[in-house]
Amino acid sequence: MATTAKGTVYYKEEAYKKINEYLKENNHSKIFILVDSNTHELCLPAFLPKIETETAIEIIEIEAGEPFKNLDTCMGVWQAMSDLEGDRKSLMINLGGGVVTDLGGFVASTFKRGINYINVPTTLLSMVDASVGGKTGVDLGNLKNQIGVISNAEMVIVDSDYLATLPSEEMRSGLAEILKHGLIADEAYWEKVGQLSELTLKDLDDIIRVSVDIKAKVVAEDPYENGLRKTLNYGHTLGHAIESYCLTHNEKKTLLHGEAVALGIILATYLSKELKNFPTEKLESITKRIVTLYGKVEFSKEDIDAVIDLMKYDKKNEAGKINFVLLKDIGETEIDCQVPNSLIFNAFEFYKNA
Repeated sequence: MATTAKGTVYYKEEAYKKINEYLKENNHSKIFILVDSNTHELCLPAFLPKIETETAIEIIEIEAGEPFKNLDTCMGVWQAMSDLEGDRKSLMINLGGGVVTDLGGFVASTFKRGINYINVPTTLLSMVDASVGGKTGVDLGNLKNQIGVISNAEMVIVDSDYLATLPSEEMRSGLAEILKHGLIADEAYWEKVGQLSELTLKDLDDIIRVSVDIKAKVVAEDPYENGLRKTLNYGHTLGHAIESYCLTHNEKKTLLHGEAVALGIILATYLSKELKNFPTEKLESITKRIVTLYGKVEFSKEDIDAVIDLMKYDKKNEAGKINFVLLKDIGETEIDCQVPNSLIFNAFEFYKNA
């Protein structure tokens, strides 16, 4: 198990034992389970029979997908909780992917000035990233995660059986964060996960645990992202901007978070080669693996200009400076790096020709 700044991550059978012990020990007035339209149908029927409690349970459903990760959705959930007579002794259980755990954590942290919540991630991305670490929040228009608080779940329940409900593109999206963990933390782990041509649930159980441990250890040391935790943003400075840009331009294919981050990893690794002498042969190997897994996206000069403009809203920026995480080598990170726009254009050119 991995311990975060507050709660603990539990896996499979142990997880349900722990959540039932928690429910028995805490006298909650009501339990709200937040789901989206997908997890309501595919995951809730498997989850509910494993929960042992006499406390009243209310199900709140939101629309699925990043376009609904906003304050309007929060308003609907807050209103539903109020209409259902939620109070400060209520508990929120977030059953879903990163949108559900991010938004649900934020809703719980602000309802009645804060109620307890538990995360039950159901996608690979949310298992290894979104549900762990206490970052909650929603988007502001097309700008990712601009509104939120750091607030840790009471516990996180990871059950890879839910992954059987996912389409292949969602699995690939989650793999991007796993690849990132390998690049920033452990070359042997990168080599292991980078060689996976087909993901099976058996493979993933061990991989998920390692990735959660990598993130949890970083978060425990730096919960408020003053230093070390910034390394978890590798590939995200450009990745988030690309994701936001594609989300609001109909002529561009909408990218899942992990797909945009995978592209951002290639660009950040190129920048690392140019500015930190990251080994060229490793850049080429990383690029080949990621392009093989995710394919490529075309960007015009106008697209790149717009992506660069969106980066100014990145949460890691300070005093108007855009801060990148770069690599000196696999497992050797450097934070708060400034990058000239000319090099960013060169990075896109490298990606185009890869």
